[in-house]
Amino acid sequence: MNAVASFLSQPGLTAELVATPRKIRTVTTGYHNGPITRLVSPSDLGQWIKPFVFLDAGVVPPSSEPLFGIHPHSGIATLTVVLEGQLAYEDTTGKQGEVLAGGLEWMKAAGGVWHDGYVTGDTPMKLFQLWVALPPDQENGTPESQYIAPEDVLSAGPARVLLGHYQGVNSPIRSPAGITYLHVQLKAGEHWRFQPNPNETVAWMALHQGTTTVPEGLNAGDMVIFEETEHAIDIVAHDDVSFVLGAAVKHPYPLVTGKYSVHTNAHALAKGEAEIASIGRQLRAVGRLK
Repeated sequence: MNAVASFLSQPGLTAELVATPRKIRTVTTGYHNGPITRLVSPSDLGQWIKPFVFLDAGVVPPSSEPLFGIHPHSGIATLTVVLEGQLAYEDTTGKQGEVLAGGLEWMKAAGGVWHDGYVTGDTPMKLFQLWVALPPDQENGTPESQYIAPEDVLSAGPARVLLGHYQGVNSPIRSPAGITYLHVQLKAGEHWRFQPNPNETVAWMALHQGTTTVPEGLNAGDMVIFEETEHAIDIVAHDDVSFVLGAAVKHPYPLVTGKYSVHTNAHALAKGEAEIASIGRQLRAVGRLK
């Protein structure tokens, strides 16, 4: 049975549902750099799905070396979802600690911040790291970090609500309005329908584990970007699956990029880069940077 026929045979799927599935714009497997796979960048698919401008997936072995090394950001927020293993962190807002499997690291870089991370423990860490472009009233604001324990990430059915709100469940993270980000796990044979919040026309999903039909077949490692509508997305799990899914109101601003920064205009970028350079000089003065 092919993927479409399998989808049509699922119980509970109405004629209206199968007649108007959410159309797919593209499917990608990204490109690899060591243990990290980059699925989205601002220069390519980030233009389609902004405010989501970077998405990395990775399986990183334990090591005494930093995950990325201490580095800066401005104009964006990053969310690291630890699926397995654990992550030690520190940042220039003064916070440090560990994120366990199921936990979240939110770094709202805004006007400028530096941060670092290490894989700890004896098992590889599996993760997704997402960058979100901030709106003009936040892109040069005060940095804020939040580190969320696994038990504090609430669920709506099979969906853990990482950012925003979904079906009456709110994320504890103080993210910009108009963004929904979920981690979903389904058992083999389960069907799940995602209905975006109003005006959230951008939508995508990245499959961490298993195979699904949406109704096109997807395998672990695939990322699918959907056409911009408010139509529902129907997902049928062929086996046990795990994926992240993002939806948002389209970011209406240009993506003006630096090496570690994304802003809405050149002036905001210059301001952000000046701030991270200033913090960098302070880190060098205390021996944290060469």
